[in-house]
Amino acid sequence: MKQIKRYLALALWMAIGLAHAQDYPNHTVRILVGYVAGGSPDFVARALAQKLTDLLNQPFVVENKPGGGGVTATGQLVKFPADGYTLLMGDTSQLGIAPYIFKTLPYDTLKDLTPIAGLTSEPLMLVSSAKSNIKSLQEFLHMVRTNPGKVNYGSSGVGSIHHIAMESFKADASLDMVHIPYKGSGQSVPAILAGDVPILITAYTASAPHIKAGTLNLLAVTSGKRWSRFPDIPSVAEIVKDFDFSAETGVLAPAGLPPAITTKLTQAIKQASESADFLSKFKETGFTVAYMNPAEYAEQVKKNLRKYERAVSLAKIQPE
Repeated sequence: MKQIKRYLALALWMAIGLAHAQDYPNHTVRILVGYVAGGSPDFVARALAQKLTDLLNQPFVVENKPGGGGVTATGQLVKFPADGYTLLMGDTSQLGIAPYIFKTLPYDTLKDLTPIAGLTSEPLMLVSSAKSNIKSLQEFLHMVRTNPGKVNYGSSGVGSIHHIAMESFKADASLDMVHIPYKGSGQSVPAILAGDVPILITAYTASAPHIKAGTLNLLAVTSGKRWSRFPDIPSVAEIVKDFDFSAETGVLAPAGLPPAITTKLTQAIKQASESADFLSKFKETGFTVAYMNPAEYAEQVKKNLRKYERAVSLAKIQPE
């Protein structure tokens, strides 16, 4: 009898979810972004919001909720009903790194979120100052190995994906370097241009104008293979097997989102990711549009959690 009641309850829940999905969306949908306007997740969220507004005939609007490397926005998301009207543009930091650099979080990445779709991937750039004698990845490796503990590198700060990726590179390639943390690329890029540090790991958007101007040398990218934008530049994976540290974005909702609404959103995001006008927005950026369905994105999130647990440990970051 209990089993029959469970089946009936499940059938009722699915029927209600289907009815809601047929009517969804019937008013404004919010996409929370855990960073200030103008950053990478914000750029992706606004491009997607515009396209989803066109595809689903209701406004999709971006709300910036900066704080804690995306933690604040994610903590707020999980308090909302799982009805599809509050979504999150998640990124690697809040989903994969935060669980290991904070003692407590207002959410559990695996239990409190519904993965809807993976959307973009963005490799990091390993660059040297044009004022240094380091012009290639091999020259970088030679310089560090012949001067152990004497070569500095800059990052966007302790616990940033840039810092963690570089510490993994150091460990796996047996490199002895000194980390110089800055407060974001707004400080780190001017520092390397001034010659304060010879090496920097940063985002493409922050370094691109200087790579083009010749004031920074692009040594390597951190994606698992060479990047099509710079096919002559090696990936770190050519030195360290299976090395792949890319900043990723994806769309999530609170746990318990009805499957029918998940499917409707997923299909719309897939359609957006394949449209010419959406793709055109990313031509001059560091993003690769790399759509993943819910199952693929959920598996990627789990994979990242395993990877960043090790990477944060290598970086010797004490949770706060």
